[in-house]
Amino acid sequence: MSRIVAIVGRPNVGKSTLFNRLTDSREAIVDEVSGVTRDRNYGRSNWNGIDFSVIDTGGYVQNSDDIFEEEINKQVLLAIEESDLVLFMVDVTVGIHDLDSSVAILLRRYNKKVMVVVNKVDNGERLMDATEFYNLGLGDYYALSSINGSGTGELLDAVVKNLPVTEPEQIPEIPRIAIVGRPNVGKSSLVNSLLGEERNIVTPLAGTTRDSIYTRYNKFNHDFLLVDTAGLRKKAKVSEDIEFYSVMRAIRTIENSDICLLLIDATRGMESQDLNIVSLIQKNNKGIIVLVNKWDLIEKENNITTKFEKEIRERTAPFTDYPILFISAINKQRIHKVLELIERVNNNRNRKISTAELNEVMLPVVKATPPPALKGKYIKIKYVTQLPIYTPAFAFFCNLPQYVKEPYKRFIENRMREHYDFTGVPIRVFFRKK
Repeated sequence: MSRIVAIVGRPNVGKSTLFNRLTDSREAIVDEVSGVTRDRNYGRSNWNGIDFSVIDTGGYVQNSDDIFEEEINKQVLLAIEESDLVLFMVDVTVGIHDLDSSVAILLRRYNKKVMVVVNKVDNGERLMDATEFYNLGLGDYYALSSINGSGTGELLDAVVKNLPVTEPEQIPEIPRIAIVGRPNVGKSSLVNSLLGEERNIVTPLAGTTRDSIYTRYNKFNHDFLLVDTAGLRKKAKVSEDIEFYSVMRAIRTIENSDICLLLIDATRGMESQDLNIVSLIQKNNKGIIVLVNKWDLIEKENNITTKFEKEIRERTAPFTDYPILFISAINKQRIHKVLELIERVNNNRNRKISTAELNEVMLPVVKATPPPALKGKYIKIKYVTQLPIYTPAFAFFCNLPQYVKEPYKRFIENRMREHYDFTGVPIRVFFRKK
């Protein structure tokens, strides 16, 4: 089940610093100048075995003349609307600011779980000062210092306790296929083309997760669920900032799927929004098929498909091993080929390789090109096995796993892809102590 935590508050209270700490990343830019966070940042967090998504929003400012701040405010409101839990961040060194009171009033309007997070509490005196924030009328607060990490453990304990409980989904155990992409790339047209004939054997199944709707496709020897979110259809709320809204919804859709069909508009090519969605698919270890839609509108010339493919793969590097298909959803051009690719990627996702075969294939590769020595110490890989989880993941057992760097992991992944068909599926490679 997809669960989303949004971090909100006025500018410069430390939201991006907390986001970086929760997601164990440096994705959000941190600066003393307010208003640095304009584009949304999305990350994954795990605490005590519970996964959830985190959204870093820009600072909320009321009645501002700044056009950027007006846009940020719209995105903050959408983040609040979409989230399961809101972390309202304030600054103990300033106390209750007028803008904090404005945000508190805004949050009370929504029927959401809100946790007040008092930042920059790094000594006893400031801990006493934090009691002032009871006056916001939002209940208890959590005091922490996002820059040095004190208090974040207690906050995360409370976060996972307040997230919705995952319920078992009463849906068949067949592949879940999500159709994702920017607005107006033809997602609805593709759904209609896939489901167009013999509608009597297409049945919508309401999933137990919020907003998810599963439509079963069962014909031409293919059986899978199309994953959609009801929210993608709520046009009334999407009049502004449609790009941000589409990514918010894509998070839920991707997390509730096994394979994602990423639609790209052939007339516009691969854009930054598409790269954001590719990144989300990879972070969630889902299968991916790239469909270049509206191909009927492109003027054909020599090697146009080769050029298009090359450009797409260059932009998503280093992950380039996925199928690309040129289609026209409206004209149903190559629609049946989409079904074949879904089956192929699903088989790759479920591929299991015996430990004996893996060692026979990969140990000679490792012997021929061992990991580079570090600090005069040589890394010896003795054994490899596939991990028993839902996506392809492999553990290489060695004497000094901490010295194996990212480039060597990519080298190993590339060699595995040469020996086995994992097209369309992210592979995870782990190095562990033997």
